[in-house]
Amino acid sequence: MKNALGLGLLGLLLVAAHPRAQAPPPPTPSLASEVKTKFLRMLDRPRVALETRTHEVKAGHRGVISERLDFAVEARPDKSIERVPALVVRPDWAKPGERLPAVIVLHGTGGRKEVMWPWLEQLAHRGFLAIAIDGRYHGERAGGQKGSKAYVEAITRAWRVKPGEPQPHPFYYDTCWDVWRTIDYLQTRPDVDPDRIGLIGSSKGGIETWLAGSVDDRVKVAVPMIAVQSFRWSLEHDQWQARANTIREAHVAAAADLGEPEVNRKVCRALWAKIIPGMVYEFDAPSMLRLFAGRPLLILNGEKDQNCPIGGAEVAITSARAAYHDADADDRLKVMIAKGVGHSITPEQHEAARVVRRLAQARPAPGGCLSIPSLQGDGGASGHGRTLEASEPGRSAFLHRPPTPRRLAESSGSDRTGPDPLIRPSRTVEPQ
Repeated sequence: MKNALGLGLLGLLLVAAHPRAQAPPPPTPSLASEVKTKFLRMLDRPRVALETRTHEVKAGHRGVISERLDFAVEARPDKSIERVPALVVRPDWAKPGERLPAVIVLHGTGGRKEVMWPWLEQLAHRGFLAIAIDGRYHGERAGGQKGSKAYVEAITRAWRVKPGEPQPHPFYYDTCWDVWRTIDYLQTRPDVDPDRIGLIGSSKGGIETWLAGSVDDRVKVAVPMIAVQSFRWSLEHDQWQARANTIREAHVAAAADLGEPEVNRKVCRALWAKIIPGMVYEFDAPSMLRLFAGRPLLILNGEKDQNCPIGGAEVAITSARAAYHDADADDRLKVMIAKGVGHSITPEQHEAARVVRRLAQARPAPGGCLSIPSLQGDGGASGHGRTLEASEPGRSAFLHRPPTPRRLAESSGSDRTGPDPLIRPSRTVEPQ
């Protein structure tokens, strides 16, 4: 296979799977700039010094070193400091002073940084420094509560904030701030190449990926997994239920406060307008994905995903295609839709998202972007911003046979022949 500059991570492609959905016309450059500026301004808050605290550095097995640390991200209204716990995994063979490409990995609803260990380890095997953080009200930031309980309670409190009081945004937006501050942190590390930082997220983390990454040009490549959708489309087509159920108790509380007998579109509109303002308009995926144009973007979705209905996803994807075409960067947008699959990531999509070994040697092309090589040697069909549809449920058309230990070892560049921890057939990576 030809060794091209860029990200094997995004070297996938594609045959049309679904008819293109009608999308709003691409914004003028000034409008796109206004959307970016408005989103950044809305989430801006007092910055504080990172004051990084390292709690543990551990040389583990399988050729990686892990670090547990935290850093400050903002001053709360009560003047206390919000800190982000992080788990860093890096290869133990990196030379002193060597600057590695870095990838931020974001978990889904009810998750925590530790559940992303398989991703971190495999990225480290491929020459990356990988970092996972606990999202707001998750993991170490959940006050000892398990799963998504603290998160949903925080969203309910945010809904009930009175006019004039500081308005938090724990549903997606506040973690975007944490992502930007994580990039600040990575750029202080002497072992990170500040010009080669990527972002991968699953479900909730995938939504945070396209929100945070779209407006921050320091993110050179992004992989939102089971996350691309249109919140507006879901309301207009009465397919909001699954998304609402990811934080069901907050919607139930809003319904009660509004005097509604049950959760309905009115409740969703009101709740979303307050806790994720702009999400059904200018900050929805059809608008935000356009801001990536020119940077490598890999979108992984399931055809039957009720959390991310395919109709709304196609609106967003069509909008992204138009922007990439206008930027003369069709080959930097890749889309992989798993036929017959719901809210889960197939083994082939796992492999597509983590085949990243070439980025370790890649450098930005002129203009700061990374080009994307074809993976035709792996059985792929190249194309320009088109959609790949799986030939049968749970399988992706560009891979004609399931991964074997030998192929996994070859793709990782290692001599390991054991089963790959990321290949979990029929597993949902994150249920919400």
